[in-house]
Amino acid sequence: MSLDTTPPWGDVRNYIAGSWREPTGDDGQDVIDPGTGETLTRVGFSSAADVDTAVEAGADAFDEWSRTSVEARIQPLFELKRLLEEHQDELAEVLVREHGKTVGEARGELRRGIENVEVACGIPSMMQAGHLPNAAPDIDETAVRKPLGVFAAVTPFNFPGMIPLWFLPYAVATGNAFVLKPSEQDPVVAERLFELIDEAGFPDGVVQLVHGGADTVNALLDHDGIEGVSFVGSTPVAKHVYERAAVNGKRVQAQGGAKNHVVVTETADLEFAADKTVSSAFACGGERCLANDVVVVEAGVYDEFVDRVLAEAESRTVGYGLDEGTDIGALITPEHEERVRELIASGVDEGADLLLDGRDVSVDGYEDGNFLGPTVFGDVDPAMRIVREEIFGPVLGLMSVADMDEAIDVVNRSDFGNAASLFTASGADARRFRHEADVGNIGVNAGTAAPMAFFHFGGRKDSFFGDLHAQGQDMIHFYTDETVYIERWPDA
Repeated sequence: MSLDTTPPWGDVRNYIAGSWREPTGDDGQDVIDPGTGETLTRVGFSSAADVDTAVEAGADAFDEWSRTSVEARIQPLFELKRLLEEHQDELAEVLVREHGKTVGEARGELRRGIENVEVACGIPSMMQAGHLPNAAPDIDETAVRKPLGVFAAVTPFNFPGMIPLWFLPYAVATGNAFVLKPSEQDPVVAERLFELIDEAGFPDGVVQLVHGGADTVNALLDHDGIEGVSFVGSTPVAKHVYERAAVNGKRVQAQGGAKNHVVVTETADLEFAADKTVSSAFACGGERCLANDVVVVEAGVYDEFVDRVLAEAESRTVGYGLDEGTDIGALITPEHEERVRELIASGVDEGADLLLDGRDVSVDGYEDGNFLGPTVFGDVDPAMRIVREEIFGPVLGLMSVADMDEAIDVVNRSDFGNAASLFTASGADARRFRHEADVGNIGVNAGTAAPMAFFHFGGRKDSFFGDLHAQGQDMIHFYTDETVYIERWPDA
């Protein structure tokens, strides 16, 4: 099969019980190419009845799927991995058109998603629990992991290809059924993913796709047939998802927003650190929860490091994501672009030194796109909005500190606890940072602290609500419950 990559596309559909269906809700919205302003398609929103049908189909499929051998359950995942690799370039093109990031970033995102499918293929080993013979006189005890039922995931606009694959492969490999509600801002990638999922050979009802907005999300959070919910998005919505799902007795993992820091010490390789810092801050237009957009620099190298950052930032090319040579693509919507512009203005008003202003960037031939160029502030202060709030745009702030004590204090004063990175040549500084930085993902001489799929994705404070994180072994615990068998077989 081939995937439709040339817009305009037909209306976006739900996938329920192995068939494609039109959403039946009253609302919907156009899907717009952020780089051109062109209408690509329209997505209708699902009704509560659509959600009911999807959950019921999952529940019907769960009974047989949960009793299917684990070896058989992973066979469609092997096929899905092959299909994803075969169609990676087509998926990347669709992703660029509806999201705005560069084609290289889109390919990298999909590669990260494929890694999760690969890890989930190892479920036969990952699901093993434990056995202890003679735990007591004549008693053997065995712990086994059992699937629970139907799970749902609500995923964000910024990684529409990767983040659904943080959850779906693990949910179905462990024996559960699964419902995905992707972002309504760029839902076509999810539809294309499900075309491949349909071809991969999962039984009808094991995987479902429902589109919609807030009402669709709440219908999933309230549904008695949903055992647990995974979420990635902004902190206010993550709190809502966590509270509403938890009060309804569901398992919840809700990844929220971030405000990540880079710490640069006087021993760091400044050229390397500047390159990785700028890449972290401006990749994907800054629209990612691992963007390090506050840089804390020891005073002795502050001026030199600022010069290097400016040189790196000025070398980045803003353009349409499918055009060769583009480093920074478009932001997702005009409204989001305006919010980033407002935060830049607040930085100026609060006294930060605007060293590079990306607000006047223009891209020839794409005058209707949502473009912002790299923007760099110097002499920022922890009290400023641009240091406290998640910007989700190509904006970087630098501050000077006296030493590691002050640097770690700046990192830990943040309300968020998603990620932080340290650049240093000192093992002692690196060890201290690993122990004292109050964040869930820590990079040392790595600009973006992104865990591989076989490790969980960390996060704490206002960046995460729940107990078990996405990816890796945490997923096995989230999607299963352990039953312990206590057996006595005394001699006759």
